[in-house]
Amino acid sequence: MATITLLLPERTRLPGPLPVPVGRVLARADHGSGEAGTRAQLARHFRLLPDHWPVAALTRLVDAGDGPAVAADEIWLRADPAYVAPDLTGARLLGWGENLALDGDDLQAFLPALRPLFGDAGFALDAPHPARWYLRLPAGTRLPPLPGPDEALGEDLFAALPQGEEAAARRWRALITEVQVALHQHPRNRERAALGKPAVNALWFWGAGQLPDAVQSRYLHVRSQDPLLQGLAQMAGAAIATPASPGDGPAGDSLVDMRRVRSLDLLAGQVLPPLLQSMERGEYDMLELDFEDGASLSLRRGQRRWQFWRRPLASLSLAADAV
Repeated sequence: MATITLLLPERTRLPGPLPVPVGRVLARADHGSGEAGTRAQLARHFRLLPDHWPVAALTRLVDAGDGPAVAADEIWLRADPAYVAPDLTGARLLGWGENLALDGDDLQAFLPALRPLFGDAGFALDAPHPARWYLRLPAGTRLPPLPGPDEALGEDLFAALPQGEEAAARRWRALITEVQVALHQHPRNRERAALGKPAVNALWFWGAGQLPDAVQSRYLHVRSQDPLLQGLAQMAGAAIATPASPGDGPAGDSLVDMRRVRSLDLLAGQVLPPLLQSMERGEYDMLELDFEDGASLSLRRGQRRWQFWRRPLASLSLAADAV
């Protein structure tokens, strides 16, 4: 039985009334609920062995491309370029990675100034992608808790720094400070300011870990531009396509990443109707909608003709409460 699963943002990002024809069909779907959050959403579709979440190792697997392979025993840490701005109470993270519009000139300017700092600590810095930088750490390196940038965006920077008096926390606080000093004084940031770009005045460390021994998934096809999802799919042996590439048809289970969609009109008016028509023609057997807040809808072929007494689903916000 072939299934198409759509990964979708949390339902609050898709407000508004559903068109009656789509709402009538979705009202007949099976409704479910699960844990909210990006990690929990992806974990519903990929099982990592052992069970951990090494974002840096997985995304570097994709970013390195034809470059050196990621060895199973290597520890990788994301060291993403970041923009931190002071305020009355301290400083806050306001942007990182792709939000900063980095290019090859930025890499040529910043990396030579930063690599000696990490080399002295026994770490190797590289940047196979302008927006995603990486540290390779020696086996056994102790790390304090390091939150992801999406958790710290707009928050007090001090609260996100490694806390405590343990040696690992002190070491990383000192390294973070050294990096900020080197970047604050770097002439490339004056050039970026003249181009109307934000400064690169910090690095955000997060996502540490080794590649899993294996990744299990039922999907034969994955369509996404997210490097983490691509890394999971690559390790699971799925065929990977981006939204701009044709990819394969629905033969076999397919996972389609639509978490960036912010328009209910697009989803309900342009995406779902042709998918529902294709399912009715027997081109696949089940459609699943998996929302980041944990709600889900599952519709099997022919089910749209069952349970005809149900009222049309008025909005996606009611999906988890439908009977």
